[in-house]
Amino acid sequence: MQSPQLSRHSADSGGHAVGWFARRAGCLFVDREKRSDVARLNQKLRDHLEAGLLLVLFPEGTSSDGQTVLPFKSSLLEPAARTRSSIFAGRIDYEIPDGDVGQEVCYWGDMTLIPHLINLLSKRRIEAQIIFSELTARASDRKELARQLHSRVLSLRPTTSARDEITPLKLKPA
Repeated sequence: MQSPQLSRHSADSGGHAVGWFARRAGCLFVDREKRSDVARLNQKLRDHLEAGLLLVLFPEGTSSDGQTVLPFKSSLLEPAARTRSSIFAGRIDYEIPDGDVGQEVCYWGDMTLIPHLINLLSKRRIEAQIIFSELTARASDRKELARQLHSRVLSLRPTTSARDEITPLKLKPA
């Protein structure tokens, strides 16, 4: 089953390799300059939900240095609010022992992609902790749903260092 993912910014869908790979992976993009594009994308999201597909939405609508969780945009939550699909909040926290996560892991602001990737790939270790939580009692109004999800993401603070949670994966030769 293909799992469409969503990027909120159409600039991310550009002609460069990242945009090509994102489209091949099933990412859907919205042109924030055209209000009418939200309706088009919401119909696609509704179709995917009705087909039972998994959707991943990044409702902040932009990227940041990761120091805080920005307010969530509600417009693309409309299909989820109107269906009875399961909704989970998720949070990703990064640690790097030899650098600054906000400048060396997060891609935001006026950063240039290739130099950022070269620096990122030069890191000896990047640790990530991913936490999910199902939103069991939820609003049917998209704006209230956005507030509920934002609150839940804020509550998903890691309790220990990602390093303490690592279970090494050992592969055996075939």
